[in-house]
Amino acid sequence: MVSQASTNTPGSRQVNAALLILRIASGIVFLYHGSAILFGAFGGPGPRAFAGFMHMPAAVGYLVGLAEFGGGLAMLSGVLLRVGAAGIMTVMAGAILLVHLPHGFDVGKGGMEYALTQFLLALALFITGAGAYSLGIWLPRPLRKW
Repeated sequence: MVSQASTNTPGSRQVNAALLILRIASGIVFLYHGSAILFGAFGGPGPRAFAGFMHMPAAVGYLVGLAEFGGGLAMLSGVLLRVGAAGIMTVMAGAILLVHLPHGFDVGKGGMEYALTQFLLALALFITGAGAYSLGIWLPRPLRKW
């Protein structure tokens, strides 16, 4: 007899497919936003204007753009996923604390709702890793954990 718990537990293929879907959901967002900040793509500000808007040195614009763009690539490919997730978590923590927190939770009022969601997605992927459906499996074994 099969227990109820085992019939409701997803198999490894399902978990790996779910991790891929989460990576895609997060990765495309950060490729888009990172491109806008780092390269000025899609009508984005570019790194200097982004940093100016934030009243920060230009280096901050380059670092945020690189973390978002590189994090997006890491999410989509699964290569160095934990490094990319750490960059995204850092940027989202900064966005929450420096921009969104004073506006509360509601994203419609400039709140932290979406930034927190992206932070938590990155945290979950940082904890689990990329899963089997990843280009990271082609990395040398010592780099796969990153």
